[in-house]
Amino acid sequence: MRSVSIRAMPTPCRSADAYEQKGEYDRAIADYSRIIVLQPTNAKAWNNRCWDRAVSGALDSALADCNESLRLAPGDPNTMDSRGFAYLKLGQFDKAIGDFDAALALAPRQAGSLFGRGVAKLRTGDREGGRADMAAAAAIQGDLAEEYGRYGVRQ
Repeated sequence: MRSVSIRAMPTPCRSADAYEQKGEYDRAIADYSRIIVLQPTNAKAWNNRCWDRAVSGALDSALADCNESLRLAPGDPNTMDSRGFAYLKLGQFDKAIGDFDAALALAPRQAGSLFGRGVAKLRTGDREGGRADMAAAAAIQGDLAEEYGRYGVRQ
């Protein structure tokens, strides 16, 4: 699960985080949607809804949310990771790698970006680079392959 400080988020984000932990992404998306109506410039809420939509398979909507988050907070590494994840699930591997590269330039130990980039590299034929990224991700967070498997992303 992406790294987000929920202390800085409004109460509905805390409940959305709880829904995410239980795999209830539709309920989390609904909470983030309520926040976005009340706080349309809340880039974190846009990013979180992007992530949940990507996990649940609403990939076009996820990309729109990530793009809005990046408009509000350009270059945010968490949002670059989320958008990279959406591109990965769409099979747009070069775009995914570009977003993961951008996220890692700002947050080099972001395990999800390393793992996602590794999967994208493997799928483009870069076995050595893909394996290296996945090993680096596993060194940071050992269960990441299992977690991403639950999100529909496998090696």
